[in-house]
Amino acid sequence: MMDFALARRNMVESQIRPNDVTDHRLIQAFLETPREPFVPPAMRELAYIDEDIPLTDPEVGNARRWLMEPMPFARLVALAEIRPSDLVLDIGCGTGYSAAILARLAESVVGIESDAALAEAADARLIEMGIGNAAIITGALSEGYPSQGPYDVIVLEGAVGEVPGGVLAQLRDGGRLVAPVTAGPVGKATLFCSSGGEISSRVAFDINVHPLPGFERKAEFVF
Repeated sequence: MMDFALARRNMVESQIRPNDVTDHRLIQAFLETPREPFVPPAMRELAYIDEDIPLTDPEVGNARRWLMEPMPFARLVALAEIRPSDLVLDIGCGTGYSAAILARLAESVVGIESDAALAEAADARLIEMGIGNAAIITGALSEGYPSQGPYDVIVLEGAVGEVPGGVLAQLRDGGRLVAPVTAGPVGKATLFCSSGGEISSRVAFDINVHPLPGFERKAEFVF
């Protein structure tokens, strides 16, 4: 039988620590949060590999959903610089692993998931693990969840063509949004900051992860 605790430590030591993740609180969150309960049972022995893990089967008309690889997820969260007093919106939380990690860093987390089955699984896992400061909502990912905002931090759990203005508007003054934004063949981990009603952004590093549905870049009309 696989030693998941050892696999988790190896994941942190070989994938996360060597890749510019130095925040002690974040490293502890990865060490203390089991990943295997959040992947499909048939794939649990692969829970700690350095690859995205499929959470759903391919379906006609529906994009397949994925659990982001540990290293890019860790670097993305580190970019957000989450504080213990922060309210975090986790967009595309899948089966809840990302919300479980974020809940160890923030005061409270709202996870939003468009797939009702994934949202139900996420809610069940968080309850089983006794994580009481994270709530899972079913809804359209591209709309965020304004009724609980404004948020100190928003995390997008997959690659997007663009971040909708309506989601950026859910940041409080001084808030941060982090997202893998596709730019040609290479994704860019991008930090958006809200200050005085204005949004600024900067690219932090290259990141290649599977797309989050509903955030495709709108076609531009050209004469």
